[in-house]
Amino acid sequence: MNAIFFSLLPPDLGPAVVAALLATSFATSFITVSLGIGGGAVLLAIMATLVPPAALIPTHGVIQAGSNLGRALITLGHVHWSALPAFVVGSLIGVGVGGLLVVNIPPYAVQIGVGCFVLWSVLGKPVKGVRDWPLAVGLFSSFLTMFFGATGAFVATYTKSLHLGRHAHVATHASLMTVQHGVKCVAFGLIGFAFGPWLPFIAAMIAVGFAGTVAGRLLLNRMNDVGFKRALDVILILISMRLIWGGVTQFLADGSGTP
Repeated sequence: MNAIFFSLLPPDLGPAVVAALLATSFATSFITVSLGIGGGAVLLAIMATLVPPAALIPTHGVIQAGSNLGRALITLGHVHWSALPAFVVGSLIGVGVGGLLVVNIPPYAVQIGVGCFVLWSVLGKPVKGVRDWPLAVGLFSSFLTMFFGATGAFVATYTKSLHLGRHAHVATHASLMTVQHGVKCVAFGLIGFAFGPWLPFIAAMIAVGFAGTVAGRLLLNRMNDVGFKRALDVILILISMRLIWGGVTQFLADGSGTP
């Protein structure tokens, strides 16, 4: 069975790389469902070192769509449904514009901008407008995800502004991210990315990620809302600092700041 599975993988990925990525998928799904955020960004960072650049954002998007869908399904009763309609409309517009845009946004600018916003949203004054503008959040984050990949931390600032309990936060955030990544995957398919050779790998990543989600839910059930929110703030701060550092490092490495 192992030989058959590995024979179906893209030639760019060897068995050791696939094994490492499968372990990462389990761990990052565990992190996301138990602490609310962070897994998608960690998975993207690790995949960026092992997956060919041209396939990175599309394959990460499908894996995240599947992982978030599984997370949303096992917490379905806690979803804050009123958050979805406007966000869905915004996501459709954002992905459409991002898919048609031929000008590439410098990755360093996206990383620094999103990182600063998330850091300010945690440490600064509450962002009053975010809660009232789900369409704008969906549009902007979905536009960025076409170039950047992992915008879960940005969407989490909107979910956090709803002041939900830990189960409702995880369920609602997973539903929003399922929409965003799902629409993005359709867009990449229309643009012309060939998902076929990657499907066995993607399916395995989603399956292992779902196992991580089930395991992480056990930890979520043992936490209280206060502990959850503190952990969420810490994760958001760490992600934002990593984004800012990565953006500044890339800017300095490029010299002129061009990607």
